[in-house]
Amino acid sequence: MVESAIRVVELSSPFARFAGRILVGLGYEVVLVEPPEGDPTRRELDGYSFAHWHAGKRSVVLDLSTDADCGVLDELIAGADILLDGSTVGSEQSVSQHDSLVHVRVTPFGVTGPRRAWAATNLTVAASGGMMAQVGEPEGPPLSLPQGQAEQLAGVNAAIGALLGLRARRFGPAPFVDISAQECVAASLEAGTLAYLHEDRIPGRPGRVHPLVPHGLFRAADGFLGGGLGGSPRMWDATLQWLIEERAQDDLDHPRWSDPVERKTHQDHLFEVLQRFLSKWPKEEFAIRAQERKLPWAAVDDPAELLRNPQLNDRDFFVDVVTEDGVARDLGFGFAFPEGRRIRELIAPGLGAGQSLTVESRTPAAPTAEGAHPGRRSLDGIRVLDLTWVLAGPYGTRILADHGAEVIKVESSGRPDPTRFAPAMHLSRGPHDDPDTSGYFNDVNRNKRSITLNTRSADGLAVLADLIAESDVVIENFSSSVMEKMGLGYERIRELRPDIVYVSMSGMGHTGPRSSWVSYADIVSASTGLTALTGWNSEDVVGVIYGHGDIVAGLQAATATLAALEHRDRTGRGQHVDLSQLEAMAAHMGTSVIQSTGAGRLPEPIGNAHPEYAPHGVFRCLGPDRWSAIAVRDESEWRALCELIERPEWSDAEGFRTAGQRRARNQEIAAAVTAWTRTMPAEAVTELLQRAGVPAGTVQDGRDLVEADAHLRDRGFFIRQTHPRAGAFLHEGVPVRLDRATGGVRSAAPLLGADTDAVLGGILRYSKDKIATLRANAILS
Repeated sequence: MVESAIRVVELSSPFARFAGRILVGLGYEVVLVEPPEGDPTRRELDGYSFAHWHAGKRSVVLDLSTDADCGVLDELIAGADILLDGSTVGSEQSVSQHDSLVHVRVTPFGVTGPRRAWAATNLTVAASGGMMAQVGEPEGPPLSLPQGQAEQLAGVNAAIGALLGLRARRFGPAPFVDISAQECVAASLEAGTLAYLHEDRIPGRPGRVHPLVPHGLFRAADGFLGGGLGGSPRMWDATLQWLIEERAQDDLDHPRWSDPVERKTHQDHLFEVLQRFLSKWPKEEFAIRAQERKLPWAAVDDPAELLRNPQLNDRDFFVDVVTEDGVARDLGFGFAFPEGRRIRELIAPGLGAGQSLTVESRTPAAPTAEGAHPGRRSLDGIRVLDLTWVLAGPYGTRILADHGAEVIKVESSGRPDPTRFAPAMHLSRGPHDDPDTSGYFNDVNRNKRSITLNTRSADGLAVLADLIAESDVVIENFSSSVMEKMGLGYERIRELRPDIVYVSMSGMGHTGPRSSWVSYADIVSASTGLTALTGWNSEDVVGVIYGHGDIVAGLQAATATLAALEHRDRTGRGQHVDLSQLEAMAAHMGTSVIQSTGAGRLPEPIGNAHPEYAPHGVFRCLGPDRWSAIAVRDESEWRALCELIERPEWSDAEGFRTAGQRRARNQEIAAAVTAWTRTMPAEAVTELLQRAGVPAGTVQDGRDLVEADAHLRDRGFFIRQTHPRAGAFLHEGVPVRLDRATGGVRSAAPLLGADTDAVLGGILRYSKDKIATLRANAILS
């Protein structure tokens, strides 16, 4: 019998609301509890902020300062499957815990630790979590990513926590889930922390050039382009051939440039030549011509241009949001679900429009007592065949492995993962030629098993087919046509395992006019508006150089996998989730599109400023490149800041009373704040502000997170594991913490091919003779 729809009760906050939106996209019933004056987003962007975050939800009004409405909330929660709880630490409701209720608590710093009650905003969490240390010019201030990326990382992890909780509920009481936004950010930095853990190195802010691979941000004739030389010799050869055809190669046709080490060593000169070539091209024309040559380039599009993206429109990515004022176009969801369904329209609820829910009775699904085990993890018993490589795919499958799934990574010496072998991505104190000592690979592939298989042979593909038949999930991030060419498209996979969950993660998706485009994280960032809005103004764009888009795609892929498993448990049906990394990142662009289609205001880069708060930014502190992020949200915080910086006369002075007035005097205020912060260590500045109730956060780099952050240390975020070849090192922790069915770092990453015999013998039941024959024929490469 198919269960009734999942009901979610949401006590919203900036760190929780994206989770509610994701669950709406999964088809769940989300009940938004609003105060009598309505959710604060109803008063932002002429109400279109509310429309983006809460369209598709049902609105219930409760005054939680009264005992009567607290009782109503408790009854509402008693009939829910998930409580998405973003209430402020110290003001949270006393919630009756029911065995069937997955309680997901989303806060800036988690429910334990010395900083659990610290005031925080997106800016201060982005600073304390390590994100801001990776964005900006090397000699300039750290720069915030636009559209609340720290908040949205917390939101997508909360959605993952909710889905893990639903799965855990099937074999015991539902868990309590603790989501720390800071940890969600700290686990999303690509090499930011890994460089310190594995090379004793602290990467500086990279400006417009990727710190590891030859990619960057370049000027075109009419804007900007993102891209570079890719990761293969073919891409360099094709780029050079194009330059020669256009007589723009300068000296790059000299044999010395055929050496990748030479290209990396003298990358500045190479990029100068490229920049002269690119500056003559319109950005869209160049991107199309480059992609025709299978070269990784994309135009840097703003949100208005994003609306015209032919790939997104062909795949029906956008949704129409219906409000009292009409219909506005908005961003859709990270993937179509379930079974390829696209949501075309969402209605923004009127205040209290769902009030009848408070008098309806509902019985949620009960936990399954049979098979209950106190040490069982959410995904124990689930087998995942991992055909991914580099970052986006392995990050997604790492999440599944962390929470108990048996993840079998299929590798090949003929098509090695660049993070095992490529010197720039190896991250190791020793030589960069050992595939088993790469810190980059070893962090993102912990808790997994490795087999080596030659998938370019018929016998190798036969082994792969046998593995698919024994798996619950197949995940790959190949180009869109690769699996079909291997004879393992979804129809064939479904023949092998009828209820299989197949998640593809190509850059643009398996359908659409740009499905064959070559994509990297910076291509996705450029195409979705993220790069265009990361900067100080429309002419001073800095962009996002590290792999934020890859991390987001991995998080969305993990969400899709968990949702598909939940759907399979209820219906018996598997499905193909055709996840496009372009759509995954676009879904994280917040109100950027509805701001223009609804409120009629095209967003532009604003640096570290904020449309509602002031002052709001990073301020220089004592020591080289030390900064504290400060966000003043209201008048009480403004008065507290004035006392600290010894400007009490500004507290209630004309011209300083509102955020708008303070923004107009930003230079004067920033100078006064900097005069105070510049004399003290960043940590002291942050702590003084927090004691006064003002949101603040030290801009932390990888070393700070590992060595200096007492809160992360108290919560045991970094976990020591010993690798058989690389030795002992710290791993990034698991940002989704369940009190039951908890995940964790159980084992270090596997040696290349270490589990081949065990998997083929134990899972496929191949004889020793058959395995020996496959190895002799170079099938087990």
